Amino acid sequence: MSRLLLVVACALLDQDGRVLIAQRPEGKALAGLWEFPGGKVEMGEAPEATLIRELQEELGITVKEPCLAPLTFASFAYPYFHLLMPLYVCRRWEGVVIAREHQALKWVRPNELRNFPMPPADEPLIPALIDLVGERPFR
Repeated sequence: MSRLLLVVACALLDQDGRVLIAQRPEGKALAGLWEFPGGKVEMGEAPEATLIRELQEELGITVKEPCLAPLTFASFAYPYFHLLMPLYVCRRWEGVVIAREHQALKWVRPNELRNFPMPPADEPLIPALIDLVGERPFR
């Protein structure tokens, strides 16, 4: 069996029920594809701590742990490793989202996510977001 890689992702949801996706930069694996922000969980690090660190590094925002709610996860076998990716939802953060490490950022409705090419491990996460947010914005 290939090695297991634990990566954590976050669906940031704005007040209109849109989710943030980020485009992977040139020079990285799967460059140009759209993904949920997040990153690799380091040894001894909790998934929530990883997200807090990654969201600050990648997007310049501050997230507090109580604002992270686990939603679902993906389990996907890539050729050289098996990816396990919990997806958290966050509706509250401090600061303004900016692209620090990605080519571009977009706010899209969950039912529009399939219009953006995503890594194969991210695609199974879409139905849970559609179920959570639905077709209409939440208030």
